[in-house]
Amino acid sequence: MTITRVLGAALLTLGLAAGPAAADSTPSPSASDDGGVPTRAGTSFRTATEIEQGGRATASGSTGDYLYWSFPADAEQRPTVAATVKLPETHGTQTWQIDVYDGLRRRQSCQYGAATRTAGQGTSSVELACVLRTVRAWSEPWANDPLPGTYYVRLTVVDLAASDLGQPVSTEIRVDSKDIGGAAAVDGSLAKPLVPGIAVKSEADEDGSKPAVLSSIEPDDGWSSGWWSDRWVWTAVGGILAALAGIGGYALTRGSGRPSRVPPSA
Repeated sequence: MTITRVLGAALLTLGLAAGPAAADSTPSPSASDDGGVPTRAGTSFRTATEIEQGGRATASGSTGDYLYWSFPADAEQRPTVAATVKLPETHGTQTWQIDVYDGLRRRQSCQYGAATRTAGQGTSSVELACVLRTVRAWSEPWANDPLPGTYYVRLTVVDLAASDLGQPVSTEIRVDSKDIGGAAAVDGSLAKPLVPGIAVKSEADEDGSKPAVLSSIEPDDGWSSGWWSDRWVWTAVGGILAALAGIGGYALTRGSGRPSRVPPSA
C-alpha cells in the first residue's frame, strides 16, 4: 500500500509539471463575440491569438501587459497593422508601441506609420499603425526581408508612471494588406511558409502519421506557389509589342521598292 501511494504521488507530480509545458506549446483558445471577433489576446508568441487578414480583434488588459496576436501574410502582400488603445479616464503620460515579428520572430521595421505614440494626460485613446515592407517569396540568408508565413503583433506600453501600472485598458487590432503583384516578384521561393509547427508536420507526413499543426491560419486562397505572378503576363505583352514595333519599323524604312533614279541592272 505504501509503494502504491508513493507511485501515485510521483505520477501526480509529473503530471502537474508537464501540464504547463504542454499548454504553453499550443495557441490559447481565443474567445469570440457573436460576430466572430476574437476578444482575447495571447501573452506570448506561442499563445498569440490568431486573426485573419481583413479582420479585427479586441482584448482587455492592464498597462504593463504584453498582448500578442498572429496573422498570415503571403508573398507580394504589404501588410498593415493598426491598433487602438482606450485609456482610463485618469492617467499620466504613457507611450504605447506595436511591434511586428515574422515567422522567424525577427522584428520587422515599419515602412511608414506611427508604431510608437505618446498619450498625454486626459487623452482617451491612442492610435498606432505599422505598414510593413512587401513580403518577398525568397530572400538571402543574411537579409532581414519579410517572408511568407505567420506574423506576430505585440502591443504594450513602453513608458509610463509607476502609479499608472496595472490600470485597465481595452484594445482593438485591425490587420489588412495590399496586393502589390508582380512588381514585387523575385526569382525563387521558400519550400514551406514560416508557420509554427511546419517542421513537425513535415516529419509526420514522412512517417505517415497524423500531422500536428500549431497554427491553422493561412490566406483565404492558400499559400502561393512562389513562381507565378502577373510579371509573366507583362513580360509576354512586352515581347509581343516589341515584335510588332520591329515589324512596323522595318515596313516604314523598307519603302515601296527600288528608287526610280537607280538604273536597272543589266
